[in-house]
Amino acid sequence: MEHLPASPSIALLRELVAFPSVSLTPNDKLIERVQQILKEAGIDSIRAPDPDDPTRTNLFASVGPQGVPGLLLSGHTDVVPVAGQPWTTPPFEATEKDGRIHGRGTADMKGFVACAVIAMVRAAGRPLKRPLHLALSFDEELGCVGVRHLLRWLEGRLPAPFLCVVGEPTLMKIGTGHKGKAAWRAVCHGQAGHSGLAPRFVNAVHMAADLVAALRDVQRELAASGPREDGYGVPYSTVHVGTIQGGRALNIVPAECELSFEVRNVSADDPEKILARVMQRLAERTAAEAAHPDAALPEVRLSNSYPSLNTPEDSAGVALLTSLLPPGTPCTKVDYGTEGGLFRRSWHDTQVLVCGPGSIEVAHKADEYVEVAQLEACDQLLAGLVDHLCA
Repeated sequence: MEHLPASPSIALLRELVAFPSVSLTPNDKLIERVQQILKEAGIDSIRAPDPDDPTRTNLFASVGPQGVPGLLLSGHTDVVPVAGQPWTTPPFEATEKDGRIHGRGTADMKGFVACAVIAMVRAAGRPLKRPLHLALSFDEELGCVGVRHLLRWLEGRLPAPFLCVVGEPTLMKIGTGHKGKAAWRAVCHGQAGHSGLAPRFVNAVHMAADLVAALRDVQRELAASGPREDGYGVPYSTVHVGTIQGGRALNIVPAECELSFEVRNVSADDPEKILARVMQRLAERTAAEAAHPDAALPEVRLSNSYPSLNTPEDSAGVALLTSLLPPGTPCTKVDYGTEGGLFRRSWHDTQVLVCGPGSIEVAHKADEYVEVAQLEACDQLLAGLVDHLCA
């Protein structure tokens, strides 16, 4: 097993991987360690915890002159579970091999977090003319949950940054956009009864099946004629049913069935309008089938959402990153969500880009890794951004 030289970012990444900060579990010890590193460099930081659980918390730190627009580096500290995955290396121990560092979160996205913290430390000794900010959040993997508490705390406390870089893995390409997401929970109500008399009762599973059919109808419409946005693996808005549960026994007409579904929308689409189309198709379908007169449409409640991101490629932020990255570095769209849309919604004048080390192709998998060369490239980019803040 090869032992690689420990740059400050790699050394910190080793520490961060050792914190098993799986979503919905405490990350406060990880945040405490980051705060200690920042404090040693003379940088103050604050926590913005979950109001119901202070062991899950965000961090915000700033270095340089205040009161003027600065640059924000954003990352999340939570990782997805490892249970049931065929890891060949210890998931919560950084293993160096063949120019890669393996471990849960190395790509998504503790590699960037390590680089960003080291960039803050180095910036503390530089003659900054504009501030460098750092935002670390919890439970991003659950739908950008934690950062919302941080954004509420930040409201009115600092000028809108001129640029926000979200360090999700892009192989150090410049991510200019991602789709928005809205997730709903639908509960279909029926009437329990003996299956031998099934037509006399409202079957909740049948209603759920009609809802799934309506969702698929709208998906076909979106694929055929919905707005297009180039750069995505699927260039139109998508509809997806993730879970469905209902019924207790074959000989009982089910009284309840629950399903969860989501819409991932391009910027030109409104997920609420897509939902309205789905419900209209469902109403038409049930009417056409002469449904039971006591049947009611499902209860549909929003469980989570975040907005899309679409930063123009001719923006000043793209030009800045292009000037600091290797010639020919492309712009791209990412097929996952980030906190970037929420930052953009809070600060309308802030340009938001996604750029970080590692590949999303290895994230959430066994033996997740980030290449050392990617971490070095990230260090170089962030050093260039600090130079820009000094100019």
